[in-house]
Amino acid sequence: MGWQRPDGRQPLELRSHRFQRYFTRFALGSVLAQAGQTQVLCTVSLKEGVPKFLEGTGQGWLTAEYRMLPSATQPRQEREFLKLSGRTQEIQRLIGRSLRSALDLSLLGERTLIVDADVLQADAGTRSLAITGGYIALVDALSTLLQQGVLSASPLCHQVAAVSVGLIDGEPYLDLSYAEDVAASVDFNVVMTASGQFIEVQGTAEMGSFDRPTLDCLLDVATQGIQELIEIQQQVLAASHE
Repeated sequence: MGWQRPDGRQPLELRSHRFQRYFTRFALGSVLAQAGQTQVLCTVSLKEGVPKFLEGTGQGWLTAEYRMLPSATQPRQEREFLKLSGRTQEIQRLIGRSLRSALDLSLLGERTLIVDADVLQADAGTRSLAITGGYIALVDALSTLLQQGVLSASPLCHQVAAVSVGLIDGEPYLDLSYAEDVAASVDFNVVMTASGQFIEVQGTAEMGSFDRPTLDCLLDVATQGIQELIEIQQQVLAASHE
């Protein structure tokens, strides 16, 4: 019969996604992003100045911070303070790279956008959801900066979304939950633009190896999922703020 998804989805079906904009008061942009049981709060702030390697260039920067709240998983995880785990560092760098690719940083001036992704509840796919929800929060933040006159032109140049995909019992599955992520023999995280360009592909064989046709199949499945997420983002951003 093959793998039966715990939530009853079809193999190539996304989890139910919801993006609640303007979730917090003080951030320039904020979104509570939900994919199935995974929930990530994405907020965007601005500070004057850039890293030293950009000082004097007139170019801006975007960076990201990612944290998982202690109660986001069972059992409770200890908070990360001064020493971040390798996983946390890798994920926040991925989020930063992915969302920087959406911008023409020369239009920011010497300012830094900070994207905070805080996982409230984890059932796999947190990095992908942080990117997809973070993009929506970024769009709202830039709109606010334009309205305030801080920016004279929008630096936004690409729409970005991300999704996970995996191979379970030899078959491809889209948007893995935790139980599926554990069961997968191969799993990928894929980040793409709305025009179909890849930003990042992270793929690993958890057991053994995989061939080129499998790689092509999983990328095709991820592309399909990201196209659906792009449409969801557009619908969310088109909705008026009540």
